Parts: sequence; structure tokens; C-alpha cells
Amino acid sequence: MSARPVAPTAATAAAALLGVGALLAPGHSATRPAVQSARVLPLVIAHRGASAYAPENTLAAVDLARELGSEWVENDVQRSRDGELVVVHDDTLARTTDVEQRYPGRAPWRVRDFTAAEIATLDAGSWFGGRWAGARVPTLREYLHRVDANGQKLLLEIKNPELYPGIEADTLRVLGQEGWLERRHVRYGLVVQSFGAAALKAVHAQRPDVVTGFLGTPAMADLPAYAAFADQINPSHATVTADYVAAVQALKGPHGVPLRVTTWTVNDAAGARRVAAAGVDGIITDRPDVVADAVAGG
Repeated sequence: MSARPVAPTAATAAAALLGVGALLAPGHSATRPAVQSARVLPLVIAHRGASAYAPENTLAAVDLARELGSEWVENDVQRSRDGELVVVHDDTLARTTDVEQRYPGRAPWRVRDFTAAEIATLDAGSWFGGRWAGARVPTLREYLHRVDANGQKLLLEIKNPELYPGIEADTLRVLGQEGWLERRHVRYGLVVQSFGAAALKAVHAQRPDVVTGFLGTPAMADLPAYAAFADQINPSHATVTADYVAAVQALKGPHGVPLRVTTWTVNDAAGARRVAAAGVDGIITDRPDVVADAVAGG
């Protein structure tokens, strides 16, 4: 499970990973590399980093995504007991750290019940394989630094916003303090998404320039309401059809340009080809190498 795959070698696969059809801010188009064919490829986004090959949401997964050519990575943000934003998917720490062994009397080991200092001591790699022992749960600040240093772009999910009142403002504050609300990121390298419509509305109200994506598959009749505050509709791959994608893309979002569709989580070649044929703009995957090769091959 932790074996490192061979990076794709096809030029068109590299184009898919490096931003053809990129999730750029509204009003801007992707710069298309010379290797691109006439066919516009969906962008391939590394889900929680290259999480099929390294422990999810760790800096190691970010770095491996970069080695595989992934310009975009996706992550999940939650909040510790003392207000620090940390990058972890589940609302408990049990699945992806050694918290049960370290703190056996503190079940159910919710993220919000631990301080940032306590979370920082946990091993977030050993569960995935011995070579990853000692990997840590990064803070959002640490994660942003690494993504920026790698020259990557970020699809940031505000996870479980109902558990963390005010997390939208907290997230925007950290993004601002770390330079991620500057023009180069906001226009070309940052999308904030959530399953919570209220959370996205809050982000849009506080920073209307930030690109936002709603996670889910609203009914077609409801899409115009989402277009008031979301630049993207990001559905599960199981719900993607060509008709649905076309209905989304026929609408203009809050920035006056057509909505985009980024689907999750596609990990096999057949699935990647199917959603690409349906017309999606982006594919979130644990296996960016596999998906990039698949969409490039047609």
C-alpha cells in the first residue's frame, strides 16, 4: 500500500496534472502548455495529497503528489480545542493517528477535544506503513507553507463546519496571514469548498473574491440558488452524468462566468474516462498518476 508508483511519462498526462482546464479564478483561463492536444483535459487533483501512496493529509503526501506531477492538492481543515486549524479528515483522530494508545482515556478522541500541542505529538504515519512512522498532523499554516514551497495550488475543504462555529473566518484569517489571499493565489491557485452551504455563503460574504465550491449534487432545479455563492458544484463521481454536468456549466456563478464541475473520488482508469467523457472540469483522486494517464489516453 505504501509502495511508490512510477510517475506517468506521457506528455499529455503531465498536462492533465499540471493544469489544463485548471480551477482558476473566474475570468481567467488556463495557460495551455505546448504539449497539450486540442482536447481540453480535466484537471487532476491529488486527494488529501497522493493519499493512495502516502498517509493522507500529511506533508509527505503533499510532497509525493508533487513528485507525481500534481500541481493541485486537496485537503481537509478542522479546529483544535485551543483554536488552531489542523489538516485532518475525520472528526476524530482515531483512524489516522496513534491517539488511542497515547491518550487511552479520552475516547472518542475528537479533534476538537485536543490541543494543537497534543495533536502535534501524534504519529500520523505508522497506520499507513512503517516507512511513514513519525509523520505528523500538520497545522494549516504548516501545510500552506509546504504547498507554497512546492509551487502547488490548493483545493481546501472546510470540514464539518457545523462542529466549529466561526471556522470560515478562522480559515480566511490564516490564509490571509500566510499570504494565500494575495492576488497570485486567489486568482490562480486557491479554491475553498465545503459540504456546508452556509459555510460557503460565509466565505463568499467575507471574501467575495475567493473561488468557492459546493460539495454535493444539488437537484438541477436548485442549481441557480447555489450559483449565487458557489463557483463550482463538486459532486460524487457516482452521481455524475453528462446532462448534469451540462446543466451546471450552463449557469454563471457569482463572478459572472460558467460554473465548473470537479468530481470526487475517482481512483481507476475506467471511472476517470467516464467522468471525463461527461465533461467534468476536474477530477479529485487518491491516484493522480493513474487518473492523469487515463484522461490523457482518451
